Amino acid sequence: MKYLIAGLGNIGPEYELTRHNIGFLVLDRLADEHKLTFELSRHAEKAELKYKGRQLHLIKPTTYMNLSGKAVAYWLQELNIPKENLVVVVDDLALPFGTLRMRTKGSSAGHNGLKNLEQLLGGQDYARLRFGIGDEFHKGQQIDYVLSNFSKKEFEELPPLMDKASEMIFSFCTMGAARTMSLYNS
Repeated sequence: MKYLIAGLGNIGPEYELTRHNIGFLVLDRLADEHKLTFELSRHAEKAELKYKGRQLHLIKPTTYMNLSGKAVAYWLQELNIPKENLVVVVDDLALPFGTLRMRTKGSSAGHNGLKNLEQLLGGQDYARLRFGIGDEFHKGQQIDYVLSNFSKKEFEELPPLMDKASEMIFSFCTMGAARTMSLYNS
């Protein structure tokens, strides 16, 4: 069984530790834990991991957030992976910081990366692992907030949260979405 795990974010050092890049950060952490190296490939940095008989293809799109769907659609087709074996790791303003929630479908909720995925994948029916980044910003400051770095306190709290996100990814790939949601969604 093959799976595509797409962490959403923006390329470039200025975005590296921003809230909007939590998808990249989760995949980087997972790769570090398993001694994987991302290599530049078509539309994405890519790494592969074998886990309990499954082949996990990890991608960090190099298309920037707003065009993430281009990379995800390309790699689904290139690797012949069905959409039901896709997990997208994405930041979510609607969830308090550190809240992790898996869904098998849902709206983009204004997230431009998810909007682009919907357009290019032809719908909202794909799994997403939503990582809460909170909404500690004033009206009109949303873009500045998501593109700002995590606070020192948040940054210190990230490692165990990213590890939990990795557990949820592995659970999805081995036990399926329904079981993962019942185990991990609070």
